[in-house]
Amino acid sequence: MDYTFRNNRIAELRKETGLSQRALARHLATSQANVSRWEQGITEPSVIECWKIAEFFNVTIDYLCGKSDF
Repeated sequence: MDYTFRNNRIAELRKETGLSQRALARHLATSQANVSRWEQGITEPSVIECWKIAEFFNVTIDYLCGKSDF
C-alpha cells in the first residue's frame, strides 16, 4: 500500500479546515513535528493516532488510507 496518499489526505484535511500543523497537533495530543513527518511520508501515524485523526476530521480510516473516497 502506498502511504503517501494517506499522508496527503491528512494535509488536505488539515488545510481544508484552516488548521496549522501545530493546531492539529494540539488537538491530537502530539507534536507539530509528528504531523509534519506524517504529511511528508517520513513516518506513519500509529493505529491509535489514525483513529484520532479520523475521528477529529469525521472521516473513516479507510479514507485516510486511500481505500475509500469518502
